Amino acid sequence: MVSPLVSAEISFDSPNKTSLNQEIAAQAVNVPAPVKADANSVAASRSAKDWTIMVFVNGKNNLAPYAVKDMNEMEQVGSTSRINVVTETGLVSGYGDVPFTGTRRFLIKKDNDTNTVTSPVLQDMGSVDMGNYTSVVDFVNWAKQNYPAKHYMLIIWNHGSGWDKSMPQGVTKGISYDDETGNHINTPQMGQILKQVGGVDVYGSDACLMQMAEVDYEIKDYVTYIVGSEETEPGDGYTYNTFLGPLAANPSMTPEQVGELAVNAYADHYQQEGNQGSTQSLVKSAAIPQFTVLMNNFASAMMQAGDKDTVKNAINNSQSYAVADNHDIWHFASLMSQTTKSPAVKSAAQALMDYISNTLVLVNRPVGSGYTNSHGIDAYMPTYGFESAYNDLQWAKASQWEEFIKWYEN
Repeated sequence: MVSPLVSAEISFDSPNKTSLNQEIAAQAVNVPAPVKADANSVAASRSAKDWTIMVFVNGKNNLAPYAVKDMNEMEQVGSTSRINVVTETGLVSGYGDVPFTGTRRFLIKKDNDTNTVTSPVLQDMGSVDMGNYTSVVDFVNWAKQNYPAKHYMLIIWNHGSGWDKSMPQGVTKGISYDDETGNHINTPQMGQILKQVGGVDVYGSDACLMQMAEVDYEIKDYVTYIVGSEETEPGDGYTYNTFLGPLAANPSMTPEQVGELAVNAYADHYQQEGNQGSTQSLVKSAAIPQFTVLMNNFASAMMQAGDKDTVKNAINNSQSYAVADNHDIWHFASLMSQTTKSPAVKSAAQALMDYISNTLVLVNRPVGSGYTNSHGIDAYMPTYGFESAYNDLQWAKASQWEEFIKWYEN
C-alpha cells in the first residue's frame, strides 16, 4: 500500500482517492493502442546522442492520471536529433479514466495534442511488478542498449516515503509503490539498481521526501548528481515540458547543468503557481564522503558535550516535513550553534553548515514561507522511538548518526 502521508496540498503521497479524482477529472487523457514504430525513426533515435532521459513512470496506484498528464508534458518537447526521452509507464484502473492498464515502453515524440499520448509504443510489457527493483534495472539496461548517449539521467516517478517509522513493520524508506503487487523499492535496492546498470550521470526522484542523507549515501557511488525533494511533492510533480525544453535547445549541457535545470524548472513552476509550497535541491555525490566526516564530527561533539536537552530542543524547532522525523540538517546545526555552550559543538556545526551550503548542495530552491529553513538535505531525527530497519542502511553503518539518535533518546 502507498504511504499514508499528510500534506496541506494534493501531493504525490496523498492517499485521498476522491480528492485526486476531483483534481484530474477535467483532464481527458488517452493513449493509443500499441503501434509498430517507424523503423527509420527508431534507428535514428538509437544512434548515440548527447542525452538519454529515462523515466520509470509507476502509475500503478492513485497517481495513474498524473502519469498520463506528465507524458503529455514530455510530448510538448519530445525526443530530438540530440536527446532521447524514453519511458516505462505502468497504469491501473480504479483511479479515474486511464487509457490502458499494464506496462508499456514509449519513445517520446513531440506532438501538439496535450490530451492524447501519441508517442510510439515500443513494447507492450503486459503485467510488470513496478515495485520490484529488477524492473528498473531491466528498463535502464534496455534504454542504454537501444538509445545510447554520452550522458544518462534516470528519473523514478511515483510515491516516495522518506524515512517513515510509522510505515508497516519491515518497510524501510523507499520509492515506487505498486498497488497491484503490494511491493515497493526500498533504499538499499536503489543502490543496487544504479550499481547494476553501471550508474548514471544524474538521478532524480520525482517523488516525495527522498533528498535525505540516508538515501543519497546509498546511491552516491553510482551517480554524479542527485535531484530530490526534502518535502512531499505537489501532485503535478515535475513539469516535464519546462525541464526538457531548455535541454532540447541546448543538448550539450553538462550533467551538473541538467541537474540544476531539473531543480529550477520544478521550483519556477511552483513559484508561479503561488499556492504550492515545495522543496527541490541538487546534491553532488562526490561531496558526500566529506559530508559524512563532518556529520560524524558534529554528532561526536554533541555526544561529548552531553547536553541532551539542547539537542532535543533544536530538533523540535528545526525545519521538518510531512514525515515529522525528517529534519533539515543545516537548520538543526544552526540552532545547535546558536544555543550550545560547547565551543566544540559550535565549531563542528559551523563547519557542517558551510560545507552543505558551499560544496554539497549545489542548488537549493525552497518555495513558500513554510520552507525558508530548508537548505537542501535532511536526515532522520526521531523525537522518540527508533526503527530498527534503519540499521540496514549503508548510512547507518558508515556514520555515527545511529549512535547519536540512540544517545539523545536514551
